This record gives sequence, C-alpha cells and structure tokens, in this order.
Amino acid sequence: MSEKAKLNHLIDMAAGRAQVDLLITNCKVVDVYNQTLIEGPLAIGDGKVVGIGHVYDAKETLDAKGGIVMPGLIDGHVHIESSSLTPAQFARTILPFGTTTIIADPHEIGNVCGVKGIQYMLDASRNLPLHVKIQLPSCVPATPFESAGAVLEAEDLESLFADEGVLGLGEVMDYPSVINHAEPMINKLLMAKRHNRVIDGHSPGVKGLALNAYVASGVMTDHECSDTEGMLARLQMGQYILLREGSTCKDLLNLLPAVTPANSRRCVFCTDDREPDDILTTGHINKSLRLAVEYGVDPMIAITMATLNGAECFRLHDKGAIAPGKDADLLIVKDLKDFEPMHVFSMGTEVARDGKMLIELPEYHCEDVLNTINIAPISVEDFALNLTSDKARAIGVIPKSVVTKNLEVNVVRDENGQFNAKANGALNKMAVIERHHASGKMGIGILEGYGIQNGAIAVSVAHDSHNIVVVGDNDADMLAAVKDIEAIKGGFSLVQNGEVLAHLPLPIGGLMTNQTAEEVAEIIEHLIITARDKFNLSHEFHPLMTLVFMTLPVIPALKLTSNGLFDVKQFKLVDVSV
Repeated sequence: MSEKAKLNHLIDMAAGRAQVDLLITNCKVVDVYNQTLIEGPLAIGDGKVVGIGHVYDAKETLDAKGGIVMPGLIDGHVHIESSSLTPAQFARTILPFGTTTIIADPHEIGNVCGVKGIQYMLDASRNLPLHVKIQLPSCVPATPFESAGAVLEAEDLESLFADEGVLGLGEVMDYPSVINHAEPMINKLLMAKRHNRVIDGHSPGVKGLALNAYVASGVMTDHECSDTEGMLARLQMGQYILLREGSTCKDLLNLLPAVTPANSRRCVFCTDDREPDDILTTGHINKSLRLAVEYGVDPMIAITMATLNGAECFRLHDKGAIAPGKDADLLIVKDLKDFEPMHVFSMGTEVARDGKMLIELPEYHCEDVLNTINIAPISVEDFALNLTSDKARAIGVIPKSVVTKNLEVNVVRDENGQFNAKANGALNKMAVIERHHASGKMGIGILEGYGIQNGAIAVSVAHDSHNIVVVGDNDADMLAAVKDIEAIKGGFSLVQNGEVLAHLPLPIGGLMTNQTAEEVAEIIEHLIITARDKFNLSHEFHPLMTLVFMTLPVIPALKLTSNGLFDVKQFKLVDVSV
C-alpha cells in the first residue's frame, strides 16, 4: 500500500467510513495534553490511534473491564548491555511492564567492538516490538586514560546517522573536553548539530561557569543529577532532567522534591543500568511511576513524565500520547497507583498480557561481537604490587554507590617490598587487565571496604572500557579467575583454592548472553549467595556490580584502569605508593 493509500485509509477509519482493527471498550483513556481522564472507547487501526469516545465498527473488540489506557512508557536513557541480556531478551523482559520505547546508548559494546558493536545493537533491535532508538556513543574511550577495544571519532560515527534507528549523540561524559573545547569532542558535537540530533549529557558535580559552558555546547539532557540543587540549575539552563532509578544508582526519590507542576514537563524517567532480577521483581519505568505517585506526585504529571516528555525531548513525534494519528503503543492498567499492566500494545498489536509475552522474539546472531576476550599471556608473578612506602592510596568502597573514596592507608609490605593482601586485614588487591588487544597492560591497586577472604572474583563487565577486573586476597586465585573468564569468553567468575565455584558466561562482547532474564537472574543470585557465603562478603553491597563500577574514570573519586590508578578529581593517573 502506498503512503497516500495508507493515509487515506487512516482518515477513513477516523471518520467512521472504514472498519477499524480493534475497539477497546469499557475503559478510560489518559489525556496527557489536558492532564485528565476521558471516557472511551478507544479505536485502533493500522498500528495507529484512530479515535477516542466514539463507537466504531471494528474487526475485534477488547473489554478493558474498567481499566485505564495509558500511552506506552518511555525510558529516556538505558544501556541494554548492563542487563547482561541481548536486545531481544531485554525487550521480552520489559515489554510486559509497559515500556514500549527506550533511548539506548550502546556505549558498552561500542567500547568493546567499536562500530561493529553499535551495528550489532542496531541490527539486533530492528525487528522488535520494543522501539529501540540508539544514541551513538560519544566517548569511546570515556577518557584518554583508558584502554578500550576501540577509539571512535566523529568520522567513524558519521555514516551511522543514516540508519533510521539512530536518534542522536549519546551521553557526553567527557565534560572536560567539552568545556575546554578539545577538537575531537567538538567535532562530534558539530556532527550531531549538523544532523539536527539530540545530544545527551553526563555532568556529575559540574556547576557554575563550567556548567554554563557545557550546556552552551548544545547538550540537552542530564541523567547524573543526584541532588535537587544540581537538578534545578540544569532545568534553569533549559536541559531535560532524566530522573534515574537504576539498580545501583537510585536518584529518583532524591530528585522528586524538586519536581513541580511548573517544571515537570522538562522531567523524564530513565533507568540507565538495570539488572534482570531487579526488573523482574520490581518492574521497569512503571516502577518509577509507582514511586513518584507514592511520593505524592499527581498521577497525571507522573504519567506525562513517563510518556509525552520523553517523546518531546527526543523528538519522537508519533509517540508519547493517545490521540488520533499517534502510534498505538499502549498499556491498560487497573489503577493509577500500582501501574501493573493487564495488556500491552506495540503499534496496535497486543504483545503482552498479565505480565506475560504473547509473541516470540527472534534472536539476532553476529560473529563480529563474539570472541572478544583477548589477553596477553599472564602469570602469577604479574600480580605483584611493589610499593615504595608503608603508606598507599586505596579505593574505598561506598555501599550502594558507584562513587568511591580516595583513601591513604597504612600497609604492611613483605620482605620484597610488595603488598600481600592476606597480611593487610581488610585490604584486598585489585587488578585491571586489558582484554581487547592483548597489550599486556595491567593496572594493580588496593581496594578497601570490599573484604573478600580466601578467594577471588573476576568480571569482564567493567565500565567503561570493559577490561577484566579481578579482586582477591591471593594472587593464585586471582590468576585462576582471570583464566576462567578467558575460557568462558567473558562473564563473571568466582574462584577459591584454584577451583571455579560458579560462573556466568557472557560470550557476546563479554557483556551479554542470549539466555532469558529469568535464567540470568537465577545464576546471578547463585553467584551472589556463593560470594557472600564462601568469601565472607558483606550484605551491604552487591559483590559483582560493585566491581563493575570500580574502573569508571568519570565518577569520583579514585578508580583503577589497565593503565593504573586514576584520580578523578585531578583527572590524572597517580601512584599507588604515597
């Protein structure tokens, strides 16, 4: 059918001259434009909303049983890879919770596989009922001090803007390069402006004239606000604020006090990083809705934040509302309190009912994102940490936070001047091993507050460059854990006395698996229980996700990369010895 014929048919359905596909009866419909509920029924045809409040001749009818029809929910910023799931499995997990559109930044797979990784995410998302809109990673690597699998400049990304799945430029986390107009970053900003695309932001702690300069560059959003002062400053400068409720970073309740009827239209919900078990247990964007309403936000304002605001922010003109001609991405809930979907529609097709998917989603396979663990030969001697004094810098773990402390601790050195974790109480040894080009680069440091005993944990998921991170109290188990990561082609591994206690293989980029969310959640739960039981780890923090963020050199205060210890506030590499 030609575009003209499609439009004529839509007009005829809306006018009552042609039969619609579906009529949803016995319902109320959320009107985000007038912030109210209106009486149904609701007519759908050709994947579009046809009309509201009129009885149409329909091929099928659905009795909503007094339910409320809402626009499909929008996640304003998410990294699919952080769920350990492929795009298909991620869609299968969140669609039953009513999220029908996500703004995804494939920053993680981009750091591992470069353009091929981004292309994989585009191709793997293309035929899904979840609308995946891609923001091209702006910072690969995140800083010049990292060893990522790729380096992506503006010229590498330019051609990807031709793909209909690409929406804009992903979070610009290297804010010093923006503020000091480093040429590679300025070229990316100009590229996005040339294509008239949205530029995502990431500027924790930036304020005053520096924030002025950052926003003036064209960055339109920020999902890193953790306090109301920073949120209001950015709103005043015209940014959209993405209120994050992730698995590790939970900022929503901290920011809701700053949401008012006056500024709420510049507020969008996002998750950033969510784990399968967390989603399956508590929901997705509907969780943010539930928390906002529990806090006291008017349900209509909260729904608008979850729908229309995101659509307008990211220029998705056919989404975010229920009105004639809009895409029929919908969910039907019993009330505006729990937001548990009874039915979920994508482009007019019911895809989930009562928390269960109704359709199968195809997996996409690509050799370009496999076999990504490529490390140089390594021996137990490589884990030696030589110190020149009895005082050392240590990364201090803060429970339930990706922020770390920059500590100076007293250490006991052995007869060779080396750090031995077993002789230093609560201090552990940590190593980051370059795993993309077999360069042999290896950063070694000290971790305080983690407390692993009699073993080691290794992961190949480590923001942002995703090199191998291993923490332990003895070098032999650390080596064995790294070797297991190499054998399973990426993932999580727990080792004690040279024996692998448990692991989760993540062969896709060393980040993802095509197992289901339920399967991944079960394995991760087993890993957590095993780690706490066998290694005497505290219940105050997640033993795996804590390590995932220990390498992130854009979040204060002290982190470890494969190039060495990195002081985020000074933005430079520093010695372990003081």
